[in-house]
Amino acid sequence: MPDVVVVGAGPNGLAAAVVMARAGLSVELFEAGPSIGGGTRTSELMQPGHFHDICSAVHPMAVASPFFKAFELFRRVNLITPELSYASPLDGGRAALAYRSLDRTAEELGRDGGAYRKLMAPLVQRIDDVMDFTQNQLLRIPRNPLAAGIFGLRTLEQGSRLWNTRFREELAPALLAGVAAHAISHQPSLAASGGGLMLGALGHAGGWPIPEGGSASIAAALAEDLAAHGGAIHTDAPIDRLEDLPPARATLLNVAPQGLLNMAGHALPTGYRAALESFRYGNGSCKVDFILSGPVPWTAPELANAGTVHLGGTRAEVARSENEVSAGKHPERPYVLVAQQSRFDSSRAPSGRHTLWAYCHVPAGSTRDMTETVTAQVERFAPGFRDVVVESRAITAAGLAQYNRNYVGGDFSAGSMDMLNLVQRPVVSPVPWRTPLRGIYLCSSSTPPGPGVTGMPGYHAAKHALQDIFALPVPALGLDAA
Repeated sequence: MPDVVVVGAGPNGLAAAVVMARAGLSVELFEAGPSIGGGTRTSELMQPGHFHDICSAVHPMAVASPFFKAFELFRRVNLITPELSYASPLDGGRAALAYRSLDRTAEELGRDGGAYRKLMAPLVQRIDDVMDFTQNQLLRIPRNPLAAGIFGLRTLEQGSRLWNTRFREELAPALLAGVAAHAISHQPSLAASGGGLMLGALGHAGGWPIPEGGSASIAAALAEDLAAHGGAIHTDAPIDRLEDLPPARATLLNVAPQGLLNMAGHALPTGYRAALESFRYGNGSCKVDFILSGPVPWTAPELANAGTVHLGGTRAEVARSENEVSAGKHPERPYVLVAQQSRFDSSRAPSGRHTLWAYCHVPAGSTRDMTETVTAQVERFAPGFRDVVVESRAITAAGLAQYNRNYVGGDFSAGSMDMLNLVQRPVVSPVPWRTPLRGIYLCSSSTPPGPGVTGMPGYHAAKHALQDIFALPVPALGLDAA
């Protein structure tokens, strides 16, 4: 009988399993799919030798999350960090460029450069405290209240109709809108602005790295460490009921609230079950992968050096498309998030070829293939893009929901990104990872701190399980730790 069982071999489930195994406990992890990784899988989707990240692609949060810093991910995976973290092109060949250097970024933003620097510099200077605040349950006293206050005031400004009072031109607002739109939420909103400011500060503090060989290398590093400490992984092993698991003292579930309801709804107290049933999921995405015969022919040549490009135009245009999705519509000109991994990692495609990773936001449960719409939005900023497309493959929001049970309606954030859902994730509690069932913990992105490849939901759940069930401290996670 194992001490611990974990369900779901995405980064959060793997993180939870690693922590428990390093504490000296026997661990068995069960994954429904044929391979581990969840949101960090990489595959030859179309042609041999062309490697595509299935979900996550670029990882600013992975290198900055407290869990992955303790795990020393940078020593286990070769992380390629472009000097140009991300960019937002505008019509006419203009582009807002976010370099790792905040000073260089400000210099190229024209008249708004000084205002942008004043907005971001206090966050970049306090990035560890910002991450401590954002990567924990919000219902707690932050480690550095000053940093939390600075972050909160900027979030309030950029998440309200005050968002344009700081700037006079279009480039800086477009740059901020591009990162805020990662949240798949209406704009302006507090959740979108908070996420955008955190991601933007990470772009200047450490960059937006790309794992060599694909996002699967992150999952592989976690699995290797788990195996080194005696843990076992079972793939092709879907768990539909808690009774399907072997008996264990602690069970950590990397599942959405709907998954817990399906597995153990009959055993849950009425109030907790009602909270899970009322948990709100967000809108979805349509993912489109491309094989290209050459690099994207951007009108603004600097975009070739960006690991990530946010296509949507001005801040007003991005807000319009995101608000259309919030209203249940498919935008004609959607916000499109593009990653150019093969520009920096030659292992992703054969010589002379490139892969391109892209998605746009769509209403929850959408079955619409957005390939043509995404292609048109890339073509808007890169005339001739169609001519270099060799092959493409799309997965709709409904397809994403089938691919991963946690992506309800195609929502890979595993929960709506708004302030209420960030506090009630999935319940209002100082320890939301703990369920009313003794020894049962949730560790998916439906728990704090929410989405992103951070390992933090798994780390938090494991920390409380160690304390509650085993009376053990959190172990050291570094490569040189015993």
